[in-house]
This record gives sequence, structure tokens and C-alpha cells, in this order.
Amino acid sequence: MDEFMLIFRHQDGNKVASPEQIQIWMKQTKDWIGAITAKNKFGGGNGLLFDGARVVKTQNAKPVVTNGPFGEIKETIGGYIVVKAESIAEAVEFAKGCPVLQGEGNSVEVRRIAGRDGIHK
Repeated sequence: MDEFMLIFRHQDGNKVASPEQIQIWMKQTKDWIGAITAKNKFGGGNGLLFDGARVVKTQNAKPVVTNGPFGEIKETIGGYIVVKAESIAEAVEFAKGCPVLQGEGNSVEVRRIAGRDGIHK
């Protein structure tokens, strides 16, 4: 069995949801993760915060550190979970149920996690 990371990408990160919308989304997410956990396929995960974040990028062949990322950018990464799956197809089925997909243009990227050999876990 392999491990896969499901990465949650949000469009228009500058839109602010109401507290009620956030509560609904949090319950849906808890229920979705609960269903994966019930199958003994949940491997962990976290949401990602913007406060105090930094971006390190190369500029003129040197690392440059900036504040951010910021919600003004078109796409943001909101968090991730790790699932255990027999195949990428099974991991994709988990991703299809993610509440993040309710937002227009949002996506869940599914990537197999490499092991210490860089190939298989």
C-alpha cells in the first residue's frame, strides 16, 4: 500500500468566507476525513495559515525571501492530507469527495509520496 498526498488548491484566495460558511465547510471536511479514517486509510494532514508565511525564491541565482503568499494571488494551497491507498485510482476516489471541490476552480492534487529511495514508499 502506498501513501498519497492530497493537496488542496483554492482559487481566488482573497475571498473571505462567512463564519457560517466556514463552520459548514469544517463539518463537511471532518465528515469526509472521518469516512477515510473509518477505512483505516487516513495518514494525517493539516491546514496551512498565511500569517507569518514566507516565500523563498531564486532571483539572479540567489535566494530571496519575501512575505507571503498572500490572498491576492490567483491560487493558494490551503492544506493537505495523506491517505493510504492501493493505487492512484483509489487515492483519486478519496479526492473526489473533498469539500474543497465545492468552490469553483478549486482542485485537489493527488501525488504519491516517495520513499527514502526517492521512488517508492
